[in-house]
Amino acid sequence: MEHKIITGSITHATRGRDILRTKGYKANIERKVSENKSGCGYAVVFDGDLEKALDLFRKADVKILKVI
Repeated sequence: MEHKIITGSITHATRGRDILRTKGYKANIERKVSENKSGCGYAVVFDGDLEKALDLFRKADVKILKVI
């Protein structure tokens, strides 16, 4: 199942993607236009264990705005 973790910056998205890749996930970054039109965010897109990925992001202080 595909998951998307929305971050507020390319820096957080890149860090999140790289963390997931080191743990064996196939992860990519997508640019997402904000629903409230206050700017753009970035989504880390991957298949795999969502809870484990969220835990990895939190431990690395990757800012999570939304999970899709």
